[in-house]
Amino acid sequence: MMSQKKFIRDSIHGNLPLNDFEVEVLDYPQVQRLRRVKQLGFISLIYPGANHSRFEHSIGTMHLASKLAEQLELEDYDKELVRMAGLLHDAGHGPFSHVSEAVFDVPHEELTGFVVKETSLADKLSERFDTQEIIDIINGKGRLGPIISGELDMDRMDYLIRDSHYTGVAYGVIDTERIISNLKLKRELILDIKGVQAAEAALTARYLMYPSVYQHHTTRIINAMFRRCLRHMISQDIVNPNEMYKYDDSDMISMCRSSEGFSRDIMERIDNRQLLKVAKSEPVNGFENPEQIFKIEKEKLAKAEEEISEDFGLDRNYVILNVSEYPSFDEMKTWVSFGENLYHLNE
Repeated sequence: MMSQKKFIRDSIHGNLPLNDFEVEVLDYPQVQRLRRVKQLGFISLIYPGANHSRFEHSIGTMHLASKLAEQLELEDYDKELVRMAGLLHDAGHGPFSHVSEAVFDVPHEELTGFVVKETSLADKLSERFDTQEIIDIINGKGRLGPIISGELDMDRMDYLIRDSHYTGVAYGVIDTERIISNLKLKRELILDIKGVQAAEAALTARYLMYPSVYQHHTTRIINAMFRRCLRHMISQDIVNPNEMYKYDDSDMISMCRSSEGFSRDIMERIDNRQLLKVAKSEPVNGFENPEQIFKIEKEKLAKAEEEISEDFGLDRNYVILNVSEYPSFDEMKTWVSFGENLYHLNE
């Protein structure tokens, strides 16, 4: 690999080495913007310590991906490629991360592909890499894809540890060293039996973090308010949805505060924590077909909101029907090796 001449001090992983080329990529505006995009969006209003950024998570993912690449004894070029994919895997995140992503129905991975291949950053990356190879890894494709996007990927390892650390929720204690040291790469990533307990603990941590952090009831209210504000600004041509990858959190807050009417009022409510209240809540398990609730079309929700606002004489903009995100905790299909035999982790 190229000579390493600079270190970044990370609060989770310690000193992280960077080579000259990585430092140059790091200084591009497409990467620096991530310093100004919060990893957990508005969750800092519930957990005050959760002010860490996508930038921190990106360099952490790069670091863990590099450790796994060393463990797998990849060729030097592949090691550098995996590191770069780890660094750039979230480059397409819009303001407040997943909060804005839900408005546009365009996954951040797709926007990341655009940033990597179509912006000024692409010219720099092309000096050393095939940008499509970076995009493929970010999307979990090919032999190296599972390192960044898979069931035991380094993206997930870093965000669980980091989010747990900054929120103070003690669920993200994950033995990454044991997981990494027991992974090997054949046609796909295979976990040695000695790493199963650590892998299962990581899955449990993710499961527990969802209701406590990612889907906290107050977080859902704030996110729903901001999404309604963002949709309103798009309809007023204040925000260009095709340029979300250029905006950071401060840009979006500034546009909300400087606008008139509804958008400004919503932002003031969020600023002062004067949040909308839950008028009625129904547990998903109370429905006859719970899985269908997560598939309700947005148009049907919008129509129901309109009917409710008319029935009760309310301003349509302030009536929000919110359905929680589908809890996608599928059984693990990761291969586990026990001697010469292979099993799925869920067996």
